[in-house]
Amino acid sequence: MYLQSPLTTSPGTALPLDRQQAAAAVLQLVLLGALTTAAGLGPAGWLAGVGYAAGLHALLAGAARRARTEALGPADLVTLGRAVLIGGVTALVVDGLVAGQPAPVPLVALASVALALDFVDGRVARRTGTVSELGARFDMETDAFLVLVLSVQVAAVTGPWVLVIGGLRYAFVAAGWMLPWLTGSLPARFSAKAVAAVQGIVLVVAAAGILPVAATVVLVAAALTALLWSFGRDTLLLYRRRAAL
Repeated sequence: MYLQSPLTTSPGTALPLDRQQAAAAVLQLVLLGALTTAAGLGPAGWLAGVGYAAGLHALLAGAARRARTEALGPADLVTLGRAVLIGGVTALVVDGLVAGQPAPVPLVALASVALALDFVDGRVARRTGTVSELGARFDMETDAFLVLVLSVQVAAVTGPWVLVIGGLRYAFVAAGWMLPWLTGSLPARFSAKAVAAVQGIVLVVAAAGILPVAATVVLVAAALTALLWSFGRDTLLLYRRRAAL
């Protein structure tokens, strides 16, 4: 998704961004209320969910302003819906850690739907001709945060080493601030996309608790190994490109 923002070229076809975000914020509150009724979500979960939503909408508004986008397109709205679901996942994870009473069923259900919708927004963007750089970044950041939150959930069972899965991408970005050559462009590879997709799927399976702990550890370790290989390959490519200059 690397073309111009669709909604700057078709004004009047969608609600303004502020109204879209307001609607998403209301849906977030409704979801948190539903989780309170169905899963006993407590104050810590509410604080995490509301804080997440506030951060999400502040960052999204800033990104849209820089991209001169007045409203989100159809695919971006799918991503926004995924982001609302991830807010619910975040609330459940934090609440489970604080209260010591995890709620794996609603957590896995929300995360599974969010992962499934990841295969939808890209197709919607291509079919509607609404591909945009903002949409691509929004999609990527949404994926990354879901993996981070799921890794926190799984780490409570398998150990803190799982946090590497969720934190590696953020560490790579932070390293790019000090080593600008790490911010270079990378070729689109199917293997990289597959490895990224596997992380979320494996973490959801692990969070579901349907496998023995030993099998879960092996599965998550395999996913982490694949991720380290993918990041290592990209880092080596960027380093070689820098050395050739």
